[in-house]
Amino acid sequence: MEIVKKYFPDLTEKQKLQFNSLKELYEEWNIKINVISRKDIEQLYERHVLHSLAIAKVIQFKNSTSILDIGTGGGFPGIPLAIMFPECKFHLIDSIGKKIKVVDGVINSIQLTNASCEQQRAEKIKEQYDFIISRAVTAFPVFYNWVRSKVKKDSKNDLKNGILYLKGGNLKEELKNFKSRITSVDISEFFSESFFETKKVIYLPI
Repeated sequence: MEIVKKYFPDLTEKQKLQFNSLKELYEEWNIKINVISRKDIEQLYERHVLHSLAIAKVIQFKNSTSILDIGTGGGFPGIPLAIMFPECKFHLIDSIGKKIKVVDGVINSIQLTNASCEQQRAEKIKEQYDFIISRAVTAFPVFYNWVRSKVKKDSKNDLKNGILYLKGGNLKEELKNFKSRITSVDISEFFSESFFETKKVIYLPI
């Protein structure tokens, strides 16, 4: 996890322990339920943990901020961000039960008390949150239609409440209907590894 400490040198001892536990936990779970490819498990801290933490370079969530992670898969970006922001509340959902079983196991193992998870589809969520986060679960216009009614109106962070979406590649066509409202941040501005060259954090206030 040296790569995490490289970009986030001010972690507490508890955060270091939690981050440090992730590789072994995911390796154990992956034997039972394959949620991360074998190639990626070797690069867990770069391709999953650090990628998730790109959001923490765009915004420092204030205490008591509520965040919904949709299509969390094995717990990304929700779990790394919940470790990074222990005074915020994270709710991680995925429609696939076996993925949520892994997420629940990891949350409990590292005693991540500010994160909860459930098997659920985005459309079925009734609560509202300050921010909706996700990592490339679908085309952005589809995602926007799923979540636009699930964002609280009153903002307390430096960024207005909305969507923070991790996505790679050429997004021109996908974002054309949002372009006056959207901010696209190149992750390569923060992280020098070649993996991040085409990856972005998309921010859309709602």
